[in-house]
Amino acid sequence: MLISYMEGFLLGMGAAVPLGPINILIMNEAVKKYKNGVLIGFGAMSADITYLFLIIFGLIAFFNQPYILNFLSLFGGVFLIYLAYAIFKNRDAKFATPKEKVKESSYARLYIKGYALTFINPYTVGFWLSVSGYVAGKGLDPYITLFGMLSAILLWITLMPFLVHKTKHKLSQNVSHYISVASALILFGFGAVMLIKLIG
Repeated sequence: MLISYMEGFLLGMGAAVPLGPINILIMNEAVKKYKNGVLIGFGAMSADITYLFLIIFGLIAFFNQPYILNFLSLFGGVFLIYLAYAIFKNRDAKFATPKEKVKESSYARLYIKGYALTFINPYTVGFWLSVSGYVAGKGLDPYITLFGMLSAILLWITLMPFLVHKTKHKLSQNVSHYISVASALILFGFGAVMLIKLIG
């Protein structure tokens, strides 16, 4: 049981920690507000849970079809480029946003943004397919392993934005500008690679 949990935890960290579109988005939002980064993370985690249910009910194979993966690549690439544009457009936004300017509905949009970006990423499908094969191949307890994975992801999406938000006072507005530009370029790069692979 402990081995299953630890292997799941390490798999979860392996999925959550690498610098990818979601982590770029979480960091970019956490600089503005801690809750924003967490909501993006929860959206992403919810998409992972959706794929977990698809695995449990044997429906994940449906998403492993070339035309489905191509659609996800197309939609995902365009969505990433749109996010890159939105971040670049707001690159000079101030750190602190007055509470009266923050609409509660924007929280739902942040959650949906995290969910959509993870769900439409074809690499997410590949990751969960490989995880299900790994768990079955090693004879691990699937539920304990999944619990370990979700524990790691939950820890990351709450701790990482907290650290980013708490250290934002060390960043000047000028540095924030360059971070936003770099984030936009990285997201644009991810989106462009998705579309190029689809065309190629």
